[in-house]
Amino acid sequence: MYRISEFAEKVGLSRSTVLYYEKIGLIQSQRTISNYRIFNDKDVQRIILLNQLKNSGLNLKECQACLNGKIDKAVLEKRLIQLEKEIQQKQISRDLLTTILGKSSQKKWHQQTQKLAPEAHFEWLMKQGFTEREALHLKWLSKDMNEHERYMNDFMLVFQNLERWGPGSQNDTLKALSKIPHSPETVLEIGCGKGISSLILAEHTDAILTVIDNDPPAIAALKQITDQQNLSARLQPICASMTDLPFEGQQFEVIWAEASAYIMGVEKALTVWQKFLQPQGFMVISDLVWLNESPSKECQAFWQNEYPDMQTVAKRCQQMQQAGFEILHHFDLSQTSWDNYIHPLKHRLNELKTELQDSVVLKDLNSELSIYDNYLGEFGYEFFILQKR
Repeated sequence: MYRISEFAEKVGLSRSTVLYYEKIGLIQSQRTISNYRIFNDKDVQRIILLNQLKNSGLNLKECQACLNGKIDKAVLEKRLIQLEKEIQQKQISRDLLTTILGKSSQKKWHQQTQKLAPEAHFEWLMKQGFTEREALHLKWLSKDMNEHERYMNDFMLVFQNLERWGPGSQNDTLKALSKIPHSPETVLEIGCGKGISSLILAEHTDAILTVIDNDPPAIAALKQITDQQNLSARLQPICASMTDLPFEGQQFEVIWAEASAYIMGVEKALTVWQKFLQPQGFMVISDLVWLNESPSKECQAFWQNEYPDMQTVAKRCQQMQQAGFEILHHFDLSQTSWDNYIHPLKHRLNELKTELQDSVVLKDLNSELSIYDNYLGEFGYEFFILQKR
């Protein structure tokens, strides 16, 4: 027999909880001659069973019904479903923690987060100590903080000697340029990379060209070329972020962005960059788009992971009009532009297949090339020539 303080200690409850359980009829004490409450081992076992029922997700009223033999199977079924959902959510939470701690692959998590909350994802990466350039590479390429350095080393081994890191050609660049009604006097190119388009624009216009990229080696290499070709007076490479352009408003007649607007999001780029255009100025953007409104499942799944914001041409046009632009012209990137990228990349991967046989980069790029080989035409790059209203 146990007095209330002894009983409370025995079952791991406070004295007030024991009194409350007695009040609602979960347990029932006996009284001594001196009117002290006493409990027995049967009460101890009843509390043990009560705790097990509570741990299964039942509330006190439902526990009491079970203890009294009035088991409602419908209630138990409901609690079971709820418990399974909680277990599933806790497993998701556990997987997230192991991912962030580097105990499992982060790729799927980064892909999902980039799709659902791209700006918050990028800001979070920056807060982890990555530079803007590193964060962008992690977001779009490695998708794994713990394997990022190795991934980028392998990636640079593949691409450092390749002329192009994406589809493009002189003919397509000049075709887009020809759709601007007159020869521009000032051009800002955003995301110039190695300066392939920059040099084409310099050769075929008399414009003052300001070109930016956040890759210091690329900007340094382009400065050397401009010096060698006596273009320094007209072509100024600047290392800067496309999200924080160091220019005055309405400074440029044309903004040129080949395959770079996706980095900050096309809709956001249209809004942010527009203020740097002169009244009635022009914006030329190329972007990866769906050319087929019902793409193959494999193709759709691939680009949902790689470029979640990929849209149809019609949808991009609608967004551009809503952002305050008139669409002067748009056209698909030519097969030659794709060949200029795909063929050298295949050749380079073949050269490195032994050295990179266990590399995630090799696997990723071969998957990308397989999508190109099997589904190019369902998607492609589209040039858009826009005029600010």
